[in-house]
Amino acid sequence: MTQTIKAGASAAKQPLARDVRQRLAAAGGRTSHDLGLGRIVGQMLVYLYLWDGDCSLDQIAEDLGLSKAAVSVSARQLEHLGMIRRTWRESDRRKYYRTVDNVGVALRQGVLSILRNKIEAMAVELDAAHAALKTGARADAELQFLAGRVKRAKVLRDRTQQMLGHPLLALLLPSR
Repeated sequence: MTQTIKAGASAAKQPLARDVRQRLAAAGGRTSHDLGLGRIVGQMLVYLYLWDGDCSLDQIAEDLGLSKAAVSVSARQLEHLGMIRRTWRESDRRKYYRTVDNVGVALRQGVLSILRNKIEAMAVELDAAHAALKTGARADAELQFLAGRVKRAKVLRDRTQQMLGHPLLALLLPSR
């Protein structure tokens, strides 16, 4: 009788575990989307973080209700960011993944990397706008206003780049 209760209790926990994992993965997807990384990347990272051991792309796609192609693309992106790693099983051709050992460090480094890339992309646009406004800003009040704002934005960008490249930040964020 006790074995029946234990088996029933274990079976009852499985749907709860799946529900919790899926709800948190959905929240991770929304957060990731808000940060500009894409919903599936966040879903997958949280899902793998909450998974005990290695997980196949097929399993992730099935549990999250996503296509295997979308999961595969997100896996490559997360692997490139250093947040997950690929694992192998002997005599199995499928790809398995798991989060890196120190997800916190990987997340900080990944977010900083993305932030640096976004700032660099913005820098190109700011420099182009600054160059375009340099010549025409003297004659027009609106162009003078825009030139002033662009100049201020460039100062902010430069300060942000200095902060991101500061040696103290490297001490606070140990390498993987």
